[in-house]
Amino acid sequence: MKGNTSDTPRQPAPNASDGERRTDRARPPILEAESLSFAYGDVEILSNLSLSVDAATVTALIGPNGTGKTTLLRTLAGLEEPTAGAVHYHGPDVPREIGYLPQQPAFRPGFTVAETLSFYGSLVGESRADVLARLDRVGLGDAADRRVEALSGGMTRLAGIAQATIGDPPVVVLDEPGSGLDPGMSRRIYDVAREIAADGTAVLVTSHDMELVERSADVVAVLADGGVAASGHPTTLADRFDVDSLLDVYEAAVSGDHSRVRVRGETA
Repeated sequence: MKGNTSDTPRQPAPNASDGERRTDRARPPILEAESLSFAYGDVEILSNLSLSVDAATVTALIGPNGTGKTTLLRTLAGLEEPTAGAVHYHGPDVPREIGYLPQQPAFRPGFTVAETLSFYGSLVGESRADVLARLDRVGLGDAADRRVEALSGGMTRLAGIAQATIGDPPVVVLDEPGSGLDPGMSRRIYDVAREIAADGTAVLVTSHDMELVERSADVVAVLADGGVAASGHPTTLADRFDVDSLLDVYEAAVSGDHSRVRVRGETA
């Protein structure tokens, strides 16, 4: 199991920009979507979408409901087959390449948190001690012997994050992990995501909470019209769109209003 990290927040990736790989690494991104399309019958959800996800980075997907955020996550995690295009994994050859937390994690009732996670841990050779350490890390050490059905919504999400990291997958995918939770619990969940990324893991999340995304993400990708309308570090995007916040970036990118985008230091 990977070691604990400091409580000090990570510094944002300084070179993340629109569709570009970070220049502080020579290796390819750990996960890539290449010209990805996905359709349900005649309804196209994703259209020729390309996205790169780096190790040791929190990448956040934002966009209106129905823009394919969950579909993209499930496709990247190997749970859905794209209609066209491909997903490329460039990480190490390990038993579990991608850990996945759905929007509504479901654990079998009647078992404790430790028993539940120990079952999943046993599938990849982790001991009960490893599982308890994971629970400690997400702040559920005191709830190890509590039955899963007695957990609050936030505690269930934290248990789901602990489950998603079992086996130390190089990529962890979290689908709206803070949705419906109180602000304090949502913030705790994003702090945990940052701690996981600080260990070298690529963390990919979806969210509607612009404030938390702006605070926590190294890279933000705005989905609209089946593709990536804009991507980069929140600060870089705000500068590029000549706006003050990620919410303003989101609104401009989704509406297609790029009239304020800066070109070579000037506002176009």
